[in-house]
Amino acid sequence: MGVTVHKISPLLKFCRATSFVPRVSTPFILRNRVVNGKTDFLTRSFHAAGVSKSGRWTSKSEEELLVSQRKQRPISPHLTIYEPEMSWYLSSLHRISGVLLALAFYAFTITLGVKTMLGMETTVQDLNKWYHEKLPKWSQWLIKGSAGYLFAFHFGNGIRHLIWDMGYEMTNPGVIKTGSIVLAGTLVLGTYLLTQ
Repeated sequence: MGVTVHKISPLLKFCRATSFVPRVSTPFILRNRVVNGKTDFLTRSFHAAGVSKSGRWTSKSEEELLVSQRKQRPISPHLTIYEPEMSWYLSSLHRISGVLLALAFYAFTITLGVKTMLGMETTVQDLNKWYHEKLPKWSQWLIKGSAGYLFAFHFGNGIRHLIWDMGYEMTNPGVIKTGSIVLAGTLVLGTYLLTQ
């Protein structure tokens, strides 16, 4: 099914399709634009891409036009061109710590629930006894350290986000200052939890 094309500029003699691209992009892509007395690149590309002499568009020509326009779009900068910043690392670590803590919590509670359903009731005292008697010392430190430091970081960074939600410390220096406070707090609280 074709789309009718209407002339919108008798001086520059080019046409505008009424509905061959999504509505959001139509005004941007098909606007009459002249730069330094010449038609700009997008306008030239649009008209070179397939306005037929009959003034009708086919679905194939519409698709070809869209493909040619997509090839001309600039590629968004990728993460590799940016200098790493504290906010990157802390944001990523906040998400990772939340996922790991949640997975550990769910694994622990589901295991207890399944054991109870199977008639193998386990109490906190049983788990404490197993932890201290069956696990080697290095794995106890690893479990405590991982849980302690992840919890300390996630807790501190959560408070940092609440401060941002109230509209404070939203400048670059404020973000760096609160990030440094979170890291220092993680070190102190995580070490405290590890030694308990």
